[in-house]
Amino acid sequence: MFRWAIIFAVVAVIAALLGFGGVAGLSAGLAKIFLIVAVVILVLGFLFGRGTRVR
Repeated sequence: MFRWAIIFAVVAVIAALLGFGGVAGLSAGLAKIFLIVAVVILVLGFLFGRGTRVR
C-alpha cells in the first residue's frame, strides 16, 4: 500500500509540474487514500498481530 501511495504521489507531482491539474488532483487524492488505508492496516497489524502468547 505504501508503494502505491508513493507512486501516485510522484505521478501527482510530475503531472502538476507539466500543468495537468486534473490528473495531479486525482493522483494526489488517490495517494492520500492509499496512505491512510496503509497506516490503518499497519496500526491494526501492530495491535492485533499474531505473536506467541505466554500462558
